[in-house]
Amino acid sequence: MAAIDELLTGATADLGFQESFYQAMHKNPELSGQEAETAEMIAQKLADFDCTVTRDIGGHGMVAVFDNGPGPVVLMRADFDGLPVKEQTGAPFASKKVVNGKDGNPTFVMHACGHDMHTTALLGACAILDSLRENWSGTFIALFQPAEEDSTGAQAMVDGKLAAIIPKPDVCLGQHVVPGPSGQVMTMPGAALAACDSLTITIHGRSAHGSMPHNSIDPTFIAAMIVIRLQAIVGREVSPEDFAVVSVGTLESGHSNNTIPGEAKLTLNCRFYDEELKKRVYRSIERVVRAECQASGCEKEPDFEWFAHGELTNNDPQVFSRVRATFDKVFGDDSVTATRWTASEDFPFIPLAFGVPYLFWTVGVTPRTQWHTAEAHGRLDRDIPVNHMGTFLPSYVPGIQACTKAAAAASLTYLAHGH
Repeated sequence: MAAIDELLTGATADLGFQESFYQAMHKNPELSGQEAETAEMIAQKLADFDCTVTRDIGGHGMVAVFDNGPGPVVLMRADFDGLPVKEQTGAPFASKKVVNGKDGNPTFVMHACGHDMHTTALLGACAILDSLRENWSGTFIALFQPAEEDSTGAQAMVDGKLAAIIPKPDVCLGQHVVPGPSGQVMTMPGAALAACDSLTITIHGRSAHGSMPHNSIDPTFIAAMIVIRLQAIVGREVSPEDFAVVSVGTLESGHSNNTIPGEAKLTLNCRFYDEELKKRVYRSIERVVRAECQASGCEKEPDFEWFAHGELTNNDPQVFSRVRATFDKVFGDDSVTATRWTASEDFPFIPLAFGVPYLFWTVGVTPRTQWHTAEAHGRLDRDIPVNHMGTFLPSYVPGIQACTKAAAAASLTYLAHGH
């Protein structure tokens, strides 16, 4: 019985396709819900492996099931949508693509979050497991998910009868590239990524001519007061020992220089690691908004529209311990303990739908010299491109090697003979 690190070292899988696949995917990103060409690229590559592929699950989602006899069922997920971001990396394979966004307006598109690396790595893991069939038994499921960026893709696949298409997993796995020393694999138990929600608040005022403000109920003024008061919720109602974010992303009010509008809209983004704290803050948000509207004499109650819900990514301690032991052997000193990431993911909707444990880890993709120089000068926040920036471009070789090995190693932790 070979150890997993030895299996990976001796694997004969041909991974030569990865770089060209990655560059082609990076050059041709597609927005959430529009990923038809990307899905076709993935399906064409999966045709090289001994697996059963089902497409168009909840949109452009697909699964590849590698049945290799009796044993555990392991699901590994990758996402593959891009962002409405203009690329500024200067890479020879940079995206120059412009498409119509959800609002119908033209927008640049970029893989600014690393989903192209996630997908390329999972395809590499498929190649590795396909080549190592004599060394493992059970079922490996590679799940390729669209529409992560708008937090709809995972739930859409669940609603698309995913449970009827694949066998129930015993464990679900996922990963994400992040700023950090390239090739470093970061894991932790418990709350690892924040829960999130977005909220649109509509304030109903009363319009009037700009010369007669006394005839209005000014929604712009009310909105401005709400923006200020919302910050007091986190600053004065949440313990400094707890984590909470309430950010106002947009404030829309009026279209004329001499008219007080009748309506204003605020869009908020909120993030937490604790469900009870989240509920308490949401009650406070509604209290503040209603109170400001009442103080200004609004004749109609404000409207609250919640959307883009993301579950807390809460890693199972037992899965963490088991996979971390494998990572320590495979990656040595580059297997490290993660710190909480304030970003959010819709990945948990998949294991939650099956009621099974999961682990979601991160992989550093910043060139090491760049990282350590910025760290030495205390400039990590200024000098290191992060996800969703137009300058974010993973360091390819260490990044793809680490992501591919991590996906294969974590899966083999459950599937390899004797493990």
